[in-house]
Amino acid sequence: MFGKKAGTEELEAFYPIRPECVAEIPKTRFKPRAGKTLSARRWQAAFSETGCLDIAKVLRRIQRGGIHPSIKGLVWEFLLGCYNPNSTLEDRNQLRQQRRERYSMWKTECRNMVSVIGRGNFITTPIITDDGQPIEVEGCRVTSAVSDKKVAQWMLILHQFGLDVVRTDRALAFYEDKANQAKLWDVLSIYSWVDDDIGYVQGMNDICSPMRENFRCSTTSIGVQSQLGTLSQVIKTVDPQLHKHLEDLDGGEYLFAFRMLMVLFRREFSFLDALYLWEVMWAMEYNPNIFWSYEQPDGASDSNYGQLNQKMLKQYGKFQRKNLETGYADKNNALAVFLVASVLETKNKQILKEAKGLDEILGDITGNLDAKKACQEALKLQNKYLKKAKRP
Repeated sequence: MFGKKAGTEELEAFYPIRPECVAEIPKTRFKPRAGKTLSARRWQAAFSETGCLDIAKVLRRIQRGGIHPSIKGLVWEFLLGCYNPNSTLEDRNQLRQQRRERYSMWKTECRNMVSVIGRGNFITTPIITDDGQPIEVEGCRVTSAVSDKKVAQWMLILHQFGLDVVRTDRALAFYEDKANQAKLWDVLSIYSWVDDDIGYVQGMNDICSPMRENFRCSTTSIGVQSQLGTLSQVIKTVDPQLHKHLEDLDGGEYLFAFRMLMVLFRREFSFLDALYLWEVMWAMEYNPNIFWSYEQPDGASDSNYGQLNQKMLKQYGKFQRKNLETGYADKNNALAVFLVASVLETKNKQILKEAKGLDEILGDITGNLDAKKACQEALKLQNKYLKKAKRP
């Protein structure tokens, strides 16, 4: 699994880059390391005979060195709450089959309204007018006027998904194949139909692209405005001077950090480094109740900290464990917020001395951030903040 020289070329074989784009993308810093990165062998060894996962062991390994690309998809299913670590292999197979059947049902429902869905193609131009009249588009026909408000609103934005899809991860060889672009468009289209409360928010394509079949979204995950408010409070607490300077630059609402939080640093890192950052973040934020929070939203809750023994606490990620220990329960207190705060703190002197406008606050940080170091600094900043902040 790990050669003595597990170089960037070996890693990028899992996510090939188009030759003409190599010079344009940020350099990848992540390299799997024996004894730190979760390997396929370690992953298999973490399961019991019945298929239950020792999530504490897995979290420790991921937080130290990420996940080898060969098993990312398998591990992410647990980190994102798709499966309960205490489930058996048979349980997961049944659940996976149920979900595939449900997705197939949703796809059929959507295809009955828009024929191109699920057929290896997608649209980039409107298929109906604002008042629901059909527009002739090659490969996609709407046969009659649309009067249903939900259907019309959905159809009106389908072409926007297509426009975003063609801009998504253009450097990846994977998306040279239009059929793969169509799969991404299908997921976004079907999701926006099923969850019309959220629908589609620009940036979902960047989040969905690496996940595809494991895509989940919620009102909390896209509550960026609330997270910006938390970011403001964090900086104001740990570095009042910097916060005051940002306010003087009209940056007190921290809108300059909107993109980083919206797409979870996809633009600041190479594709591989972004994936590494995500999985380390998810491991650090991991809550063993995450599966039940999706399956039984009204029944899942954290146990009282005083009732958790050390074995149970190890099933939480470092970041989440610290929140439990301090009683801090702000749902917008995401690790991503502290990551942005750590970037600002790292650039503190430069910002105070040189930044004269909003565009100069962050400067050119693309490709110049170290994901592992950023996570470590974020945890330190969380600890500093929790010591200074009043408990809710």
